[in-house]
Amino acid sequence: MFRKLFLILVLLFPIVASSAEKNKKEEPVVHLTDEQIYEELKKLALVFETARDKFVEEADERKMLEGAMNGMLAALDPHSSYLSKDDFKEFNDKSQGEFGGLGIQITSDKGAIRVISPIDDTPAAKAGIEAGDYITHIDGEQVFDMNLNQAVKKMKGKPGTKVKLTIVHDRGEPKEITLKRAIIKVKSVKFSEKSDAAAMDDEKLPKIGYLRISDFGATTTKELKDAIKDLEKKNVAGYVLDLRNNPGGYLVAAIDMADAFLDGGEIVSTRGKEKSDIERMFAKSGDMVNGKPVVVLINHGSASASEIVAGALQDNGRAIVMGSQSFGKGSVQQQKPLGDGSAIHITIARYYTPSGRSIQNEGITPDIEVLQSKIETIEKKEALFTEATFNNSLKNDASKKKDSAKKKDSKKENNNDDDDEEDYLSLTDEEKDARDYQLQRALDMVRALSKVGKKNLEKVEETPKDESKVETKETKK
Repeated sequence: MFRKLFLILVLLFPIVASSAEKNKKEEPVVHLTDEQIYEELKKLALVFETARDKFVEEADERKMLEGAMNGMLAALDPHSSYLSKDDFKEFNDKSQGEFGGLGIQITSDKGAIRVISPIDDTPAAKAGIEAGDYITHIDGEQVFDMNLNQAVKKMKGKPGTKVKLTIVHDRGEPKEITLKRAIIKVKSVKFSEKSDAAAMDDEKLPKIGYLRISDFGATTTKELKDAIKDLEKKNVAGYVLDLRNNPGGYLVAAIDMADAFLDGGEIVSTRGKEKSDIERMFAKSGDMVNGKPVVVLINHGSASASEIVAGALQDNGRAIVMGSQSFGKGSVQQQKPLGDGSAIHITIARYYTPSGRSIQNEGITPDIEVLQSKIETIEKKEALFTEATFNNSLKNDASKKKDSAKKKDSKKENNNDDDDEEDYLSLTDEEKDARDYQLQRALDMVRALSKVGKKNLEKVEETPKDESKVETKETKK
């Protein structure tokens, strides 16, 4: 009976604590005097001494002190924490693009661990973990009494070893999955040129540059510039910038990315504790894609630096943002080394888009909401009753050339009925793209924008000049 009551209290505590914290934040902060702070610090020292002397087992003083520092910072917000020497080293290794683990970005939420985003091509992504999922247990141990760093440590380990996670997806039943740890090598930018698979033979169909950004690391800027240079040589008509499930990263990488598509204007501003503590970042002259249409794809897993890029291009009227509402992490963290290899990871400011919108807890609202969906074909490509069905109808001169193409299309259409039975992971990249509803709508939008822009340009070039109204030196004479 006591055990059941204890479990109920453990489950209810995060909800009660969250409600109490919310009510507390609505009240103004009452600052302590120096004397009161000194008294509280004496009390903290007394708690430490008593716990070390009276605890039933040998107390680990380092663990106690690190726990106190972590608790102090965690009381501020979910993103502030104490980093031990090992934690700080791992943080820096991860930022350089290679680290060991599952490939998952997490945050603390209501006492549980919530997934911000899995990273592309990692054990977490391949296992089907999604943005918004909750992790309740790691190797059978509940996470409610763990801080974020402890949860991360539990999930990390020697490559090849296994870890069992209990996942709750979209308020469903808890599900246990076992993942094998691996060395996570993050290549931030993947790119390709895409066309309509149904019209591959049409040489006039514009190619679209596709840029998939998985995170913002130390090498992202160089990778992006190299990708754009390569795609520009192929004369693509426009770009889809895919920031879905991108958890963020370096601020400077986000600024560089937005700058690549802008010819000027503000990218982002950060505002700190003081009203005067405002820093604005602006784009330099020069648009790497020469004004070609851009569509930015975002979803619930797009956070932090991803939201900065989407907000900058949206507010400057440079891109159409499509997809679903982004995550809403609009705070700036900074590492403050403490001199002995350890550090403090602390929130120092908030992000604002060029129009002055705060990203925090709101996120970026897409210009066109496109929720990920599954398409079902309900109309046959060839109609049952057309002009061609009449026995004595005139034949098309070019029909022989198209017969083989029609047979291919018919065969492909029949095979599509069995698509649902295929294993998604075994599909080719082209087949996965065809199933990606959001991506297909983004490609359609870029095609439409590129055609509109081309037609407008042609109209301008074809408009004859009214020479009768032009006065020259010769007409004067």
